[in-house]
Amino acid sequence: MQQLAEQSPPAHTDFLPLNGTDYVEFYVGNARQAAYYYRAAFGMQLVAYSGPETGQRGRASYVVQQSKIRLVLTTPLHPDDSINEPIHRHIQRHGDGVHNIALWVDDAEAAYRETTQRGARGVRPPEVLRDENGEARVSAIAIYGDTIHSFIERRNYGGPFLPGYVAVNAPDVVARPVGLKYIDHMVGNVGWGEMNRWVEFYRNVMGFRLYQHFDDKDISTEYSALMSKVMANGNDRVKFPINEPAEGKRKSQIEEYLEFYQGPGVQHIAMATDNIVETVSKLRDQGVEFLRVPGTYYQQLEKRVGKIDEPMERLQELGILVDRDDEGYMLQIFTRPVEDRPTLFYEVIQRKGSRSFGKGNFRALFEAIEREQALRGNL
Repeated sequence: MQQLAEQSPPAHTDFLPLNGTDYVEFYVGNARQAAYYYRAAFGMQLVAYSGPETGQRGRASYVVQQSKIRLVLTTPLHPDDSINEPIHRHIQRHGDGVHNIALWVDDAEAAYRETTQRGARGVRPPEVLRDENGEARVSAIAIYGDTIHSFIERRNYGGPFLPGYVAVNAPDVVARPVGLKYIDHMVGNVGWGEMNRWVEFYRNVMGFRLYQHFDDKDISTEYSALMSKVMANGNDRVKFPINEPAEGKRKSQIEEYLEFYQGPGVQHIAMATDNIVETVSKLRDQGVEFLRVPGTYYQQLEKRVGKIDEPMERLQELGILVDRDDEGYMLQIFTRPVEDRPTLFYEVIQRKGSRSFGKGNFRALFEAIEREQALRGNL
C-alpha cells in the first residue's frame, strides 16, 4: 500500500546535501545521431562538445540541454581502445542506456568520503579538472548494475559544461524547445528481491528517506505486477523510485526490461513541465510517440479526480493521465521506449500541488504497457 512521505530530517543531519541533478550521461552507439534525436524530437539545444577536435582522442560527447535538464551522449571512437573498453562493454550489453546519474554538490570530495565510508564502492576518487574557465571537482560511486553516481562540484568553474568541453555557440537550427523544465524523478529497475537492498543503500549510504511505497496490490493488472519504493534526499530535490518484479501470471514490464537490458538500470526519466498540454502537443508534432490508454479511462475521470483546469477532451485527445491526492492533482504521460530494445522511456509530468506518482493511473498505464509487450511477443 502507499505510505505518506516521512518528514525530512533536520538540515544539519544531511551528510550528503544535494543541489539537484547535474546531468545524465548515456553511453550510446552513435552520439552524433543520438544528440540529433534529442534536439529534433525533445527540443534540446546542443550546448557543448568534447571529442578529437578538443583533444579527447578516445570518445566523443555531446551535451544537450533544455532549461535545467542536461543530457550527455557519449560514444567510443575506436573498437580496440582499451581505455574506453568499459563504454564498449556497456553498449554491447545494454544497448544505448544511462551510465551516469550525476548529482550537483558543493563538495565532491566530502560527498565521496561520506558515501564510501558508509559502504559505497568508489569508482572515481576525487579529481580536479582544470581549463581556462576555472576548475571543477568530480568523484563517483557505483550504484545498481553498471550505473554510477558522479558528484559534480562546479562553484569555481565558469565554462559551458566541464573542463575538456567546448561551447557550441552557433544557433541550434534543429532544436525547437517544448517547455521541459527539470528532472522530477528517475526510476531504476532492479532484480527479484533486490529492491530493499537498494532502498537501504540510499538510506544508509546516501542519507535518503522513504518517500512513498507501492506494493503489488497497488501496481498490478490481470497478468503482471511490480513493487516500488521511492527514495528522496533531504531537500526533496532528488527522487529515485526503485522497482522490482512481483509474481504474476505473465512476464512483467520489469522482467522484460531486465531481460533486454541484461541487468538493473534506469527505466525512465520523468521531466517536468508547467503546461503539459502544450508540451505534449509539441512533442507529438516533433515525432515523439506516447503510450495510449483506452478511451474508457476518461469516462469516469472527472468523477474520480474532481474539477481540473485542463479541458477533458484535450487530455483525451493527447492521452494525458490525471490523478489526485490530498495536496492537489498531477498530470502525466509516458513515451514508448526510445531505444530499439524495450528499455528506456520518458515521462512528462505536471504537478499542480500533488507530490505523488499517479497511483490511480497505474492499472491503465500498465495495461497499455502490456499491450506493447504483447505486440513484441514478450508478455
